Amino acid sequence: MRAFVCGLTLLPVQENIHDSGMSVRRLDQLLSNLGYCSRREVRDWLKAGRIAIAGKTADDPGSKPSPAAVRVDGEPLDHPEGLLLLLNKPLGLTCSHDLREAPLVYDLLPPRWRERNPLVTSVGRLDKETSGLLLLTDRTELVHRLTSPKHKVPKIYHATLDRDLPAELAEVFASGTLRLEGEPEPCAPAILRPLGPRMAEVTLIEGKYHQVRRMFAAAAGAAVLALHRVSFGPLTLCDLAPGCYRELTIEELGL
Repeated sequence: MRAFVCGLTLLPVQENIHDSGMSVRRLDQLLSNLGYCSRREVRDWLKAGRIAIAGKTADDPGSKPSPAAVRVDGEPLDHPEGLLLLLNKPLGLTCSHDLREAPLVYDLLPPRWRERNPLVTSVGRLDKETSGLLLLTDRTELVHRLTSPKHKVPKIYHATLDRDLPAELAEVFASGTLRLEGEPEPCAPAILRPLGPRMAEVTLIEGKYHQVRRMFAAAAGAAVLALHRVSFGPLTLCDLAPGCYRELTIEELGL
């Protein structure tokens, strides 16, 4: 089931992600991986008659059913094929699983999704003071593919600076020679388009640590006062409100 979510409101729409080709797992492992309960607790759920397979009450935690055949409390399993989400990240949240860095972007998700294994994680990161489009998934193959430099997925940011844009800055960004402090290699060519005296749109095909902020600092001695990611590959936020997310299809990623 695909969903558009803000706060705790779920609005069902159409079916979503292709089968991710997950291997066959024991029933107790399957439910634990999907965040329902611990493997030990599955035995208690079986005794209570809460789990059915193909319409029959299940009793063997070691059985290896098709996820599509499993029901918990009469309901189909929650996204057994994996999660793929587009989130409009608000300011003030970190892309970390370390509770010491709370509040976290994952706090916006339902509790069960936060217990999944593999963990739902961000595809790349936006720092605490950067807002905008962020992809979240528990499908590790997608994380590797979307963050790999060889795929050159373009990402577009809107930046507000503490000073006027120098006239030659677009040429510097596009040169492929701009070197960031502490980096052995220069940045790949980037596109800078002025949006105002102190505002610019920047298109990158790589994702170095705090790259946009460091590029403006290195090229113009400018500090970025506000930074917002507006697109990731073919994806945009459209009218998605801050703190809200929606499910994605593989087709939308253009893979």
